[in-house]
Amino acid sequence: MRGAHLFWLLCLPMLLGGCPRPETRFESGAPPAAGADAAAKDPRHERGREIYNFHCYYCHGYSGDARTLSASYLDPKPRDFTGIGPVELSRERMLKSVREGRPGTAMAAYKERLSDEEIELVVDFIRREFMQEGRENTRYHIPANGWIDHARYTPAYAFATGQTPLDTPDEHLTAEQRAGKRLFLSSCISCHDRARVMDEGPVWEPAVVSYPRNNDMLSSPPPIDALSGASVYARHDQPRRFDDLDTEQRRGEMLYQQNCAFCHAADGTGRNWIGTFLEPHPRDLTDPAAMQGMTSERLFRVIRDGLPGTSMPAWKSVLTEEQTRQIVAYVQRAFHPGQGRDADE
Repeated sequence: MRGAHLFWLLCLPMLLGGCPRPETRFESGAPPAAGADAAAKDPRHERGREIYNFHCYYCHGYSGDARTLSASYLDPKPRDFTGIGPVELSRERMLKSVREGRPGTAMAAYKERLSDEEIELVVDFIRREFMQEGRENTRYHIPANGWIDHARYTPAYAFATGQTPLDTPDEHLTAEQRAGKRLFLSSCISCHDRARVMDEGPVWEPAVVSYPRNNDMLSSPPPIDALSGASVYARHDQPRRFDDLDTEQRRGEMLYQQNCAFCHAADGTGRNWIGTFLEPHPRDLTDPAAMQGMTSERLFRVIRDGLPGTSMPAWKSVLTEEQTRQIVAYVQRAFHPGQGRDADE
């Protein structure tokens, strides 16, 4: 594992509502079939490209070769579509994988996010673009994405691609390589991370811990969490324990901890690290004043449709209505009792 960078790499796109949608324009020298003429000839293929570039590139890469930073953290690795033919991997199997996901891998189910038609479009795009024609799709480092004269970063390419390990001692590098390393560390590392190193360092297991550890260890008396050295936010990473949840509430508990605790905290207070810097702060689900008038139907609508002007997104494209009601049941049992249905319903 590579520390906190992994957290932001995998979680920040979800926090911001999805990975950024790349432009579907191309650098000079891109294959002709990937340009504007192809879009005019085959709009379905270009629609498939848009879906792929929005949902799939983060792990599978713009060119379908799975050479991305996020892919380097995953085991098993995402599918490299450039190394397999359409006969070896059938269309039906791919449709099922996108629709239902693949247990034991990072491949999630998209049946709640994409329509059947969209799933067919993106699968057909992958099969034609990468598996049949071996094209490179949209490139990222283009002026449309803010990369003007990207060639000036050429000395850093070897470090970004992993060709040269980042921890290579400077005395073993040429003057040009040392300049490329400095350029990589000042400009490229924020997205490419350390790319490749010779010494991976100690292996450690990740744990759910709030950061930063900003306790005042010198205060007297010290903060309660400072006694153990834990973060002041750590207590809010611990979910409340119940032995009497019914089936609906138990499922809601699982969904809440998987989806809602990131901002509202595991204990519902919103006082974890993420919650403290979001503006406005996530609702404290345990606060009677904040939950005043919160009926079960109102809470359902807030989760489903979000709250404009706040950091509360709409979950209707992620959660089914049944799952949303399970979360409502858990919240009302664990944090604040519901007040029945709205008076006008």
